[in-house]
Amino acid sequence: MIDVEKLTIPLEKLCFIIEKSRQFGAKDVLTDPDDSSNATDDGMHSVFEDHSNDPVDAELTSVIWALNEDEQIDLVTLAWLGRGDDNVDNWDALRNEATRDHTSRTADYILGIPLLSDYLEEAFSQFGLSCADLDEGDRE
Repeated sequence: MIDVEKLTIPLEKLCFIIEKSRQFGAKDVLTDPDDSSNATDDGMHSVFEDHSNDPVDAELTSVIWALNEDEQIDLVTLAWLGRGDDNVDNWDALRNEATRDHTSRTADYILGIPLLSDYLEEAFSQFGLSCADLDEGDRE
């Protein structure tokens, strides 16, 4: 197993991304694109729909864009690790593959991965960690 200190992405940022990707992944397809009523009138159902101007999507995209290249590579590697592409013992090889595949479209790629929050949590757990272990005051 690799040392968690090898991760370039701060654990607090990773937990923030996990939380936001869980919110993003919970969105449903847009059912009424021309709805002109307000959210209160339609029982707040629209907050669970995937709108093109979704603030969760915008926030998550900006957080991923703000990561430096090494942090973005770690994020992709963690997603692959949690998805089961390899195991934590082969971290360096998996990260090297993510480095070779790195592009300027990391946010689009990451947000297109179904079950992203689950994969990131699984990878996090392979390091023996959980976001619940972090103090609430340490989160962004």
